[in-house]
Amino acid sequence: MSILSGLFGRGAGAAAPRLEPVLSAAGPVAVSTAGGPAGRMGTVSDAGWIPLDGGRSRVKNLPAASPASAERQATVFACCNIIAGDLSKVRVHVMRRDADGIERRAAGHPVETVLNVEASEGLAGPVVRYAQAYALALQGEAFAWARRSGRGEVEALELVQSVTPLRNGRRRFYEFTDADDARRRVMHRDMVHLRFGSLDGWRGRSPIRVAADSVSLALGGHDMAARGVAGVALKAYVAMPDFFRDEETAERTSRAVRRALNDEDARGIPMLEGGAMIRSLDLSPADAQLLELMKFNREQVAAIYRMPPAKLQMLEHGVKANSEQQAIDYRVDCLQTWATLIEGQYALTLLTEAERRAGFFLRHNLDALLRATTKERYDALVKATGGPIMTPNEARRADGLPPVPEGDRLYPPANMTREEDGDSPSGSQGQSSQT
Repeated sequence: MSILSGLFGRGAGAAAPRLEPVLSAAGPVAVSTAGGPAGRMGTVSDAGWIPLDGGRSRVKNLPAASPASAERQATVFACCNIIAGDLSKVRVHVMRRDADGIERRAAGHPVETVLNVEASEGLAGPVVRYAQAYALALQGEAFAWARRSGRGEVEALELVQSVTPLRNGRRRFYEFTDADDARRRVMHRDMVHLRFGSLDGWRGRSPIRVAADSVSLALGGHDMAARGVAGVALKAYVAMPDFFRDEETAERTSRAVRRALNDEDARGIPMLEGGAMIRSLDLSPADAQLLELMKFNREQVAAIYRMPPAKLQMLEHGVKANSEQQAIDYRVDCLQTWATLIEGQYALTLLTEAERRAGFFLRHNLDALLRATTKERYDALVKATGGPIMTPNEARRADGLPPVPEGDRLYPPANMTREEDGDSPSGSQGQSSQT
């Protein structure tokens, strides 16, 4: 098979995949100049322009807020899990916007197969999309290598680890470890780099680190509750007299104090002698307002992710009416923001420049999350077909039903009829007056 036949798909054999060279160490990269074919050498440097702090709160004794520590907090995990789960359980469609402004789905596009069916060997598309969305919500960044064939088509989307963003002037590169434990370097067009809260457009910031004070407060309240349940907090102090009547009384009193403070099964009142007293140092859960603090922390974390309370099972003031409105707010105010970030970066990496110029783009099918009840759905379809807005076949297709003969014609409104040729509507009153 010739080189041209391999490039343009002619011939019996399959085109060999394009493999980037394995890197042994980072080194200089040639950068072509605008003045001619000659090139100059530029030194590749780390692209970490925005310094990432450790998430330490300004209050010294509060725990540091990092993605690893915050993930153990139930509200943080719930927010990241809900966002990633809802984005991964709906399909991502390749759409095309025509010159007349109508958007149509480009069914059968290979990018849809990668994102919805099989992303790479042994990994389903929703699994890879969940991992990226979860890492984006928790860490502020997520990476996946778009592996291409010799023809430049995306054939796999692989999750990668140990990614180092690099730059050489205006050029951006990524060094990473692939599935074969080999270090590679690729251009930014071959790396799906999702980022959140970016200030320079290239490096993302974790919501946990940005709102470190609020997250540290939530972690501190969580640790306080855990210490109280485990019984490791300081409970009391003992006021002992200077002198006991005898040594036996002192030993008996000492054993009673230790038993009262250390025995988890002790339920009675200790009998102390010689004027010894146990004074409590702990605050009760009511005095510490622990429940109010934990509720406040949940609301603060939910506000960071713009997560409606009903999605986090915070149903203190929830009813069916406002729960439905919260579902709409969740899609518009929360989920749409994350979906837009992901769709834009996926389109930039997975679609070719020619496809993007031709009007191709990606979109999550978020309408599937707001699917109404059977009665509400059928009532809406009946009104749409009788409007007339939709044809019967369009309504049946929206509900997953096959088309019917003569179902591609719009029905007239209820107060209108059609002439026998079916072209022009006429008023029913006028027709009845003629008869």
